Amino acid sequence: MDVSHILDRLNDPQREAVTASGGHHLVLAGAGSGKTRVLVHRIAWLIEVEQVPGWNILAVTFTNKAAREMRSRIDELLTIPSGAMWVGTFHGLAHRLLRSHWKEAGLSQGFQIMDSDDQFRLIKRILKSLDLDDSRWPPRQVQWFINAQKDEGRRPKHIDDCDDFFQKQMIRIYQEYEDACKRGGVVDFAELLLRSHELWLNNPELLEHYRKRFSHILVDEFQDSNSIQYAWIRLLVGTHNLLFVVGDDDQSIYGWRGARVENILNFQSDYPGSSLIKLEQNYRSSGNILKAANSIIEHNPTRLGKNLWTEDGAGEPVHLYSAFNEVDEARFVIGRIQEQIEQGKQRSEIAILYRTSAQSRLFEEALIQTSIPYRVYGGMRFFERAEVKDALAYVRLINHQHDDVAFERAVNQPPRGIGPRTLDAIRQHAREFSCSMWQASVELKQGGDMQARAANAIQHFIDLIEDNRSADDDLPFHEDISRIIAISGLRDHFQKSRDGKGQDRIENLDEVINAARQFINHEDELLSDLDAFLAHASLEAGENQGQEYEECVQLMTLHSAKGLEFPVVFIGGLEEGLFPHRMSADDPERLEEERRLCYVGMTRAMQQLTLSHAESRRLHGSESYPLPSRYLREIPHQYLLEVRSTPQISRPYAPAAQSNSEGQFHLGQQVTHPKFGEGVILNSEGEGSTARVQVNFADTGVKWLVVNYANLS
Repeated sequence: MDVSHILDRLNDPQREAVTASGGHHLVLAGAGSGKTRVLVHRIAWLIEVEQVPGWNILAVTFTNKAAREMRSRIDELLTIPSGAMWVGTFHGLAHRLLRSHWKEAGLSQGFQIMDSDDQFRLIKRILKSLDLDDSRWPPRQVQWFINAQKDEGRRPKHIDDCDDFFQKQMIRIYQEYEDACKRGGVVDFAELLLRSHELWLNNPELLEHYRKRFSHILVDEFQDSNSIQYAWIRLLVGTHNLLFVVGDDDQSIYGWRGARVENILNFQSDYPGSSLIKLEQNYRSSGNILKAANSIIEHNPTRLGKNLWTEDGAGEPVHLYSAFNEVDEARFVIGRIQEQIEQGKQRSEIAILYRTSAQSRLFEEALIQTSIPYRVYGGMRFFERAEVKDALAYVRLINHQHDDVAFERAVNQPPRGIGPRTLDAIRQHAREFSCSMWQASVELKQGGDMQARAANAIQHFIDLIEDNRSADDDLPFHEDISRIIAISGLRDHFQKSRDGKGQDRIENLDEVINAARQFINHEDELLSDLDAFLAHASLEAGENQGQEYEECVQLMTLHSAKGLEFPVVFIGGLEEGLFPHRMSADDPERLEEERRLCYVGMTRAMQQLTLSHAESRRLHGSESYPLPSRYLREIPHQYLLEVRSTPQISRPYAPAAQSNSEGQFHLGQQVTHPKFGEGVILNSEGEGSTARVQVNFADTGVKWLVVNYANLS
């Protein structure tokens, strides 16, 4: 048989994986090593060479996009029809199974699937029916709890309450949720896997039918599987079927959402006698990038171990930039991007990666200032994020109490028991009497036209706003914003969140304060600093992000970057406490995952990789002087090239519009500002009308000022 169309384009380890006979196989596929090609060619080999009928094959992957691509490539490769082969995601295949056996699964024939928003709304209704305050029992936290239990294969009856009130209440809510789903004939995404797993456990004859049906089971991205997914696979494999899994323990970065790297690490002990095949030849990145990434990931003690290499040349060394602070870091990165674009790079070939979403703000601002279109991949621009808008709604309302948009956003965020009926009554009163919603709420409360619970909640909110309207007006406005965020309750609300995003939201609140601290009011004769900042935030949330059809620089968190690749990559914020994140500092397992995240980020780069860190960075409301990340120390110096900023940024300069008695400003010079007082020049950039200086003021801290407008002496 001619098998050249299956094997000719494969390297030796890929051929070994594709043609492996008998037994179970673990293919350890490094970044950019052609894992999808191996899976597709393996299926073609089984069908065309080993004569396995298509209906005996089940192939599982994690996204619908990956499943569509796999089936398309299989059809292109095969010389005979693929037949009744099952190819899909875990959830898609489980859904197909439940549709076929709804009665045995205990479902109604026309059961419907809830998306995440539907599930959230159902949980809110259940909390209300149980008369539970959703400020004490946040719906998102309950949603996370229920889905996490299902991912571990646990029903309410399987959970030990540990004689803990919180746990008992969560189990009670979970049971009520289950009952509501049963009455409504609906299932959530997590239920699909759990219910189909139970279907097989409770129906041995049905399980045996599918074991005979699927003699060959292939799994992609195995390192991302959770407990119930692996249990589902193991149950189907049984003692006779053959399992072929492809994954990379070094790219397991989703532990926070239930993925268990132990599934891939323990595969060979779970399946004694299984073979391990390593795909180490990389077809994406240059040699120096791979060597730098290898040198970092080899510090993880529990990995299976592999060493990526390429037949391509060494390429450029990994660039390393030590920034003075986070503003300098953003300015440097965008300056280098400008150079890349001028040299012919497409904007879409360039990506900026960061550990936390809050880091995007300064990069966004620098891109806007240089008129470079950008897109935030997998997320919103900084000033469009819900928690940022929540915080600014409080600021706006405290300073302009008749702002209806701010009132509607702040009045029940975090939840304080002001429901839709109460808000409808306030809106109706405001319309009838042509007044603001703030005034309407005051009048309704005073007139006794609200139920006692709603009236108390409204009064609490009114008192909160009024108490802070009369606060000290002499504070610098960034401190005023910090105080408002503190009293809003948002930080505590997000702290309690168990949906995996609470810490990111808190860091975004801190970044609002940083943004205010660094803001320079160029409209100081027209607007107060606070009003100018609020206007700035609204404009930044406008139409600056590039459109779908535009060539745009890509911004994204490192988690969002998995599976993508770019010729030019910048990774910012490589500092202890930021990357690796401070939340992982005391947990060896989480530190290993942080290192894997760094490895994933570095291996997104094809031709050029630049890493940067800041000598000082404002985090969580205070100036910090972090150590460079341990990852930078783990890269041998021969793979690194320390780069400097352009000469015009690093040298002292003589601005044309202003000067002191010597005719120029210089680093280390003492200066005076009419508003900020005395300070010392720390850094400078630009020339002529764009010249700026960074000054450390004794009373107000570090600020960047445009020399032409600063009125420095």
